[in-house]
This record gives sequence, structure tokens and C-alpha cells, in this order.
Amino acid sequence: MTPTPRHAQPVPAGPSDGDGLRAGRVAPRFDGATAGRLHVAARLEDRVDAAVARVLRRRGWTVRIVSYAGYGSQGWVRVLARTLLASPAVAGQDLPGAGGAAQTGEERPAASVRGWRSFLTSPVAGAELEVRVGGATHVVTTDRGGYVDTVVPSDLPPGWHEVTLTSADGAQSVAPVLVVGAGPTVGVVSDIDDTVMVTRLPRPLVAAWNTLVRHENAREAVPGMSRLYRELRLGDADRPLVYLSTGAWNAAPAIGRFLRRHDYPAGPLLLTDWGPTNTGLFRSGQQHKVSQLRRLFAELPQVRWLLVGDDGQHDPEIYAGAVAHHPERVEAVLIRQLTAAEHVLSHGLPTATPQQEDAEEDAERPGIAVLQGADGEELLARAREHALVPGG
Repeated sequence: MTPTPRHAQPVPAGPSDGDGLRAGRVAPRFDGATAGRLHVAARLEDRVDAAVARVLRRRGWTVRIVSYAGYGSQGWVRVLARTLLASPAVAGQDLPGAGGAAQTGEERPAASVRGWRSFLTSPVAGAELEVRVGGATHVVTTDRGGYVDTVVPSDLPPGWHEVTLTSADGAQSVAPVLVVGAGPTVGVVSDIDDTVMVTRLPRPLVAAWNTLVRHENAREAVPGMSRLYRELRLGDADRPLVYLSTGAWNAAPAIGRFLRRHDYPAGPLLLTDWGPTNTGLFRSGQQHKVSQLRRLFAELPQVRWLLVGDDGQHDPEIYAGAVAHHPERVEAVLIRQLTAAEHVLSHGLPTATPQQEDAEEDAERPGIAVLQGADGEELLARAREHALVPGG
């Protein structure tokens, strides 16, 4: 079994969603086009990666597996990982924090680093991995970026479990997976940038500074958001919480450490690849969020989702599209309102754009509240007013 190609992850069989979560003028359409010849930028990237890999292998570098937290339900789990070349000193080791936001045991101390170091990687394309899920073993193959993103059969009961990945070189890594029960429940989908972590995106220079230069311990948490998420899951620690972002998979270990450091609940990360796509020079961050939301809605039909984001980018428009096309899958929309300074850094204006304000109004429908607040404390107060907090 092989994973689906980068940027073209089809949703397993489920209710048809037509055109998906298109949100007016800003939410892109998911075309899934990967057939045919690769884009020239992707071919160039592959040649560079292959040349670098040959040099590193001559120096004794071997495969290292970086695993990411996954999720599943009755009969299946989604496994996420990446294979990279590593020096003999670290090859075969499971990276501290590599499981994204979901590792719950003791973690080996990891020196925090500046972000640019996490982007100096050499992927291993076409590597075969054994994936052990419960008592069964499956063989998967990494794609051109070294990624595994595949659904495999599973007999695991609801709750957190561990999936073991092993390379042909003997390298191993453990990926945590959350299996969601079959009964109706409420989950949370959360943006990361400027929703749980103050990053002041997407101004290019500010984004580059925060992502590549700043020490990871200098990143700030949005006040009250971790408490909000804990309260939304009171009485049921296995309620799914998924962190959905346009950020790069390279930053997943650092993001996982940040979430644990600031006491955010465990949950899978759904990130993207910043390299050239199969069909173009740049990936669409909006399209990534749209397609992953569609996939969650189709794969976990028993879950109604609380969609949490901020009004600095396109979350209001994307979530309005989700409400318009799939109101039965949305419990409520929670929008963190950026400060005037954060808005200026984000899109040049001291307030949310008219399109964002219109989208928030569009998302509000009978039975689906749209809540706004400057931080997690304000959103928590409004969530309690709307009876979204269990027992609140």
C-alpha cells in the first residue's frame, strides 16, 4: 500500500460534498490534479534532493523516521510520517517531540533551536516502511518528499495508541494515533498561527523572522487558549482536537514542543509541505485547510466540530464555507479577534477586512453560533453562554 501523493489526498468513500468547502471568492477549489508530468520546479527540487542524498549517503548518513500524530476510527487509522537522512550519530533515533502534539509520556530533553535549522533536511523518497498497528503489519512507501500519509486497517479500540514504523535500515519511530469512537461527539479543529501561537503572519518578512530566525522558546502563546481547549473537552479527554495549519511539516516537532510547554491538549497536527507542488511552484495554504476539513468531515461523520481560528487571515471565509456546505458537521465557529497592531502586521489594516467581517456574518445560522473574543478567556466566557462547555 502506498500513500497518496503530496497535495492530493483523496477523501475515503463517504458522503459526496460536491464542490467542497469553497468560500466565495477566497476559498480555492480542490482539483486534486497530480497526473501527468511534474511541474518543472518539482523536477528541479527532486534532482537537487537526489544529488544531496548521494553525497550524504557516501558520508554514512542513513534513514531516520520522523513520525507525526495521526487519528482514526473503527477499522482504520491515518498514519503520518516522513523519512529523512541523518548522520550516524542520530540515525535510528526517534526525535524528541516528533510525534507532534500528542506525546503524553516522559520526553527526552531537546535543545530548542532557531527555526531555519528544521528546514535543512534531506528527504528519502521511495523508502519502504513497515507500519505495525496492533497485531498487524503493513508496508507503505514514501512519496517524492519522503512523506507517508496513508490509511491502513486497524482493530484498535477508541483512545490513544502507538503505531510503530520501521525502515529497511532498522530505524524505528513511534507515532501516536487517536482512535475516535463510533458514538456522536464534539471535536475541535484549531488553527495555530495567531490562534494558539502569536506569529503575526502572513507579512513575508515578519513571517520569515518568526518562523526561521526567532528562538523557539521566544514564541508567545495566545492568552487563555489552552484553558479554552481543556474546558471544551471536560469529561472526555478523548474528544478529538486537531491542529490545522498552513505551516510546514518541518516545524512539527517545534510546534509540538510549544503546545506541550503551554499546556495545550494533545491532538494531531495537519500541516503542509512548503516545497514546490506536483502542479505548481507554490502550495495554496487556503486549499490545504479546505481539503483537510473536507477529509475530516467525510472520515469522521460522527463528529460535530467546533472550528476555531482568527480574523487575521482567511479562517472566517473558510469556516463560512464549511457552514454553508456542511452545516450538519459544524457545532459552532470561534474567532479570535487580533489586536490593531496584529491586524496591521497581518494584512496592512488596523481591523479585519470587510470580506472577513462578511464571512463571520455568513457563518452564523440557526443552531450554529459564531463567537468572537480577543483571547481564550473571552471566547471561553462566550462558549459558556452558548452551553458549548460540558457541564458549564
